[in-house]
Amino acid sequence: MGGLLAKEENEIEIDVLSHRFVPEHIILGEKEIKELMDKYNIIPEQLPKLLKNDPAVKAINAKEGDVVKLIRKSITAGVTTYYRFVVKK
Repeated sequence: MGGLLAKEENEIEIDVLSHRFVPEHIILGEKEIKELMDKYNIIPEQLPKLLKNDPAVKAINAKEGDVVKLIRKSITAGVTTYYRFVVKK
């Protein structure tokens, strides 16, 4: 169906992760978080925030306190990686 998921008979749910403007979202494991924090000498709370109720966060089942890696592809910049800390508000 190309990004549309049938939820119930008269409801349609959109698969936000399949949209071309939504970057790939990956929840980091404990080892990856530690390596990232050591590399930049920071704590997760110092990363830019990503709200728990963000549609992409919901789609990957990320929880408050998770660190999410975003991989954005563009024809001009190639591949760029971002990290975000999931917060409630």
